[in-house]
Amino acid sequence: MFKQAKNIDTAFRHVRTFTLIIICSCVLLCAFTLFKSFQMVSKAHNKVFILANGKALEAFGADRRDNIPVEARDHIKTFHQYFYTLDPDDKVISVNITKALYLADGSAKREYDNLKENGYYSNIIAGNISQQIRVDSVVLNMDDYPYHFRCYGTQSIIRATSTVSRSLITEGFLRNVSRSDNNPHGFLIERWATIENRDIKVENR
Repeated sequence: MFKQAKNIDTAFRHVRTFTLIIICSCVLLCAFTLFKSFQMVSKAHNKVFILANGKALEAFGADRRDNIPVEARDHIKTFHQYFYTLDPDDKVISVNITKALYLADGSAKREYDNLKENGYYSNIIAGNISQQIRVDSVVLNMDDYPYHFRCYGTQSIIRATSTVSRSLITEGFLRNVSRSDNNPHGFLIERWATIENRDIKVENR
């Protein structure tokens, strides 16, 4: 009788141990499943599909810090293209300058006012002159905030009889602002100044 009771007790311990192992295994499996599910959902949130020309293109989200240098350089390039791309049309000049002034502070507005007061834009319209700019490079210091930049570009001033190429170097600082339709990069150019703007080549047309 005692032997039978002992066998029952041993069997009970075995069943209890086996049950505990099964429960622990189930808990670990559930935890792993939940972890992988959250991981997959997180990856899905960082994935975007863009429809272009009837094709779905996959894009991935990233932290803004990873893209700050790229966005900052494009902001500087966009500002200079708007500010210095001019045609002999008052409406075109007004539209481009307005877009440029959304991307910079009062230093750009002062430069625009000085040029306007000196008859620069009137001369462009009267002389049927077109002006274009090619941004060659942007040197950006990301170690200190606001971020200092120096922009190197080449202006082309196209007249009826000649094309003048000018070397343009400007510098300033970038600070973060809210993104908007008028300022999609979320930067504002401050203390913008022209360091150099000189003729480098004249070509007859």
